[in-house]
Amino acid sequence: MSATTPGGAPADGQHTLGRWPADRARIAPAHPAIVDRGVALSYGELEHRVQQLAALLRGSGIGRGTRVATLVGNSADHVVLLFACARVGAALAPLSWRLAPVELARQVRLLDPVLLVAEEETGSLTRELGALLLQPVPTAYLTDLARPGVLDALTRRSPAPVEPVQDEDALLVVFTSGSSSEPKAAVLSHRTCWWTNLSLSRTLELTERDVVLSVLPQFHAGGWNIQPLLAWWTGATVVLERTFDPGRVLSLVPEHRVSTMMGVPTHYLLLAEHPAFADADLSSLRSAVVGGAPMPPPLLRTFHARGVALTQGYGLTEAGPNVLCLPPHEAARRAGWAGVAYPHVEVALADPATGERVVGAGTGELLVAGSGLFSGYLHDEEATAAVLHDGWLWTGDVATRDEDGYLRIVDRLRNIYISGGENVAPAEVEAALRRHPAVAAAAVVGVPHERWGEVGVAAVVLRPGVATDEHDLVEHCRGLLASFKVPDRVVAVPGLPTVGIGKTDQGAVRALVAHALRQEADR
Repeated sequence: MSATTPGGAPADGQHTLGRWPADRARIAPAHPAIVDRGVALSYGELEHRVQQLAALLRGSGIGRGTRVATLVGNSADHVVLLFACARVGAALAPLSWRLAPVELARQVRLLDPVLLVAEEETGSLTRELGALLLQPVPTAYLTDLARPGVLDALTRRSPAPVEPVQDEDALLVVFTSGSSSEPKAAVLSHRTCWWTNLSLSRTLELTERDVVLSVLPQFHAGGWNIQPLLAWWTGATVVLERTFDPGRVLSLVPEHRVSTMMGVPTHYLLLAEHPAFADADLSSLRSAVVGGAPMPPPLLRTFHARGVALTQGYGLTEAGPNVLCLPPHEAARRAGWAGVAYPHVEVALADPATGERVVGAGTGELLVAGSGLFSGYLHDEEATAAVLHDGWLWTGDVATRDEDGYLRIVDRLRNIYISGGENVAPAEVEAALRRHPAVAAAAVVGVPHERWGEVGVAAVVLRPGVATDEHDLVEHCRGLLASFKVPDRVVAVPGLPTVGIGKTDQGAVRALVAHALRQEADR
């Protein structure tokens, strides 16, 4: 006989998240949990809605082992759905509304969800997606889920059995960014999310007095596991934004007394360049986290000068995503570093050629271990086995560790090219190019070369009104880099293709560079 709670429901695993709204509702039911487009939802109201929707999900046959796909923006309704799924043991699979219908169709076929949830803003995209599916998926609007009978009519499934949710049950299925390969569906269990939020809490402390501004889209792991879920665990308030608008963010901070937020470098650059930034009231913003890509040190210093402890971190979906953090007291001295492992997280470096562990200071592929790792890629045992070995996640990222144990991400292992027998990390060359006043953004890729094997070609986005040319930029790099790292060519492009949250799409950059070089050759 299974154990039960005092209320008669089966007991959950030790690290399941479905109970979090109920826990906070007992402590502070009137405290705001979410502010969504100006509308506040208290913890008591959140728990009531989660309870109702969980009952409807279970009644329509949605329970342990099932998946609910969503194609929606950040919203309180989406949060309610996540916790309702968590309570019945179903996994939420948030899809990116930025993708094309054919891309979404591939993901939906892999997920095989029992339900697809959309909203008015994504209605047209959802219909185009549905036309590409050989097997139709029951589809409902997010705002209709709580209406009695809607789910029953859609799923036509028998009620799901009432059974305890376990730590290893899937909570989120999140597609990786696919910057260098086909996106894969990473399964994040309750155990994964519980431990990654516990780790985050040991460095970024949140209390019920905090207000978190959440701007990352909820189809990313960071949209849940970098602050929002921790906020709902500890009783803080989350101000949800569907899109990032720098002017609006600068007004939201004083309006709601936002105390912390998370963004990618582009977000902070747009904030710093906004005309209202110099006079904006940031007095409540005690800390901010940056992830997704390395942060230029000058931009870090811009926020430090405004009294905001903007700190670099590092993570990846397969690790929950939190791996490395830079303690606030080191933020200024180690600008540009990713930091040390979060509590409850272990890291190591491995020689890319031999796989042997790197001891002490050195450079190698970053390995991660701990209870916050993902369960694997959905329906892809081969890809899972390629990155998980003996409890360690091989990230594919190259990192440098100094004598004090601090780590700096050098580049993706697959991005590194070899020129004249020397390894060159594109990120290092890109950082040098960005130090030129005319360069707004840069991406470097290796291309074949008869003499050196490979050489670097840089694609740069230039700032308007600052004069420069290819020769000037190459000479600029010569003053900062070893000769074998200096790019052989520099081509100006209108913009850099990205994927995920601020990550440069290296494959698309290669195509962009090849096209630019062909055009030059044809002239």
